[in-house]
Amino acid sequence: MHSVTRPLIAPSVLAADFARLGEEVQAVARAGADWIHLDVMDGHFVPNISFGPQVVKALRPYSTLPFDVHLMIEPADPYLEAFAKAGADHILIHIEAGPHAHRSLQHIRALGAKPGIVLCPATPPEAVSEILDMVDVILVMSVNPGFGGQKFLSSQLPKIRRLREMITATGRDIRLAVDGGIDPKTAPLAVEAGADVLIAGSAIYAQPDYAAAIDALRSPVTA
Repeated sequence: MHSVTRPLIAPSVLAADFARLGEEVQAVARAGADWIHLDVMDGHFVPNISFGPQVVKALRPYSTLPFDVHLMIEPADPYLEAFAKAGADHILIHIEAGPHAHRSLQHIRALGAKPGIVLCPATPPEAVSEILDMVDVILVMSVNPGFGGQKFLSSQLPKIRRLREMITATGRDIRLAVDGGIDPKTAPLAVEAGADVLIAGSAIYAQPDYAAAIDALRSPVTA
C-alpha cells in the first residue's frame, strides 16, 4: 500500500493575480509551497491562452523553488528549448499532444530539465507504459485542461491507483501529480489513491491566507 505523509504542494499561478505575478510566486514560496506550477496554454490544444517562456523567465528570479512547467500546447517540440532556457526545472508535455512523446522526453532531458508526461481525463494509464523509464513526473488531469476552478473528476482516482502500481513496478523515483479541483476535500482522496504531488490553484490563491490554505491541503493526509 502506498502511503504519503506529506504530499508536495505546487500552487498553480494560473489562479494568481496576474498583475502581481512575481509577488504571488514569492508569497506562496514563503507560505510553504514545494514547487511552483506554471500552466502554459496555446488556445489550440486547450481552449485558453495563458503565457509563454518570457513570463517564466521573468518569474524565475522570484523563487528558488522548482518551476514545474505544464505545456498544454501542440506542438510542444519547437518550444522546449525556450522553456528550458527560461528556467523550467520540470517540463511536462501531454501524451495526447503529438505522436513522438519518446523523442520529446529525450529532448527535455538533454536540455537539462526533468521530463514529465501528462494525461487528460479520457486517456488510459497504459498510454504511458512505454515511456515510464524516461519520465520523472507523471501528471493526471482530474479536470479537462484549459481552465481553472473546475470540479474534481473522481473517475480519475482508479487511474491514479493504476499509475502508482505501474510506478512502483519500475522501481524508479517518479513523482505522481494530480491537477484539477484539488481542495481540502479532494486532496486526501488523491493522496490515498497514490498521488504525492498536489497542484492547486484557487484552493490556494483564492484564499486570504496562503499558508493556511497550503496546510489545509496537507492536514487531512497527515492527521
